[in-house]
Amino acid sequence: MKRIVKHHCTIALRIIRMDAALPKSTEAQVLGTQALRSGMSVGAIFREAWHARSKAEFISKPGDCLKEIDESAYWLELLAEAEIVPAQRLASLHDEANQLTAIFTTISKSTKSNPS
Repeated sequence: MKRIVKHHCTIALRIIRMDAALPKSTEAQVLGTQALRSGMSVGAIFREAWHARSKAEFISKPGDCLKEIDESAYWLELLAEAEIVPAQRLASLHDEANQLTAIFTTISKSTKSNPS
């Protein structure tokens, strides 16, 4: 649990800092805002899971987290492909997104196979 909490908070904070450092061009700001929204949603949705009103709601949340972390990775890829941020500067964020993807995939599979 601590590992997951650390990751989703860390990636959100890192994306906040990345967004603040982006150039002020329209393209950079739009992509940064999209990355910011999806990156911050991961933690919010994960937190919702722990306060779920039902088992079904709890089971659905890791899948929602996966969607958001995948979307975050997409915006980070676009920032690199558009040459707004050098790919090597985003490498550790991509690595963190991949780690979260693995964690949420495991949680999702576990909760679906053992809903009790």
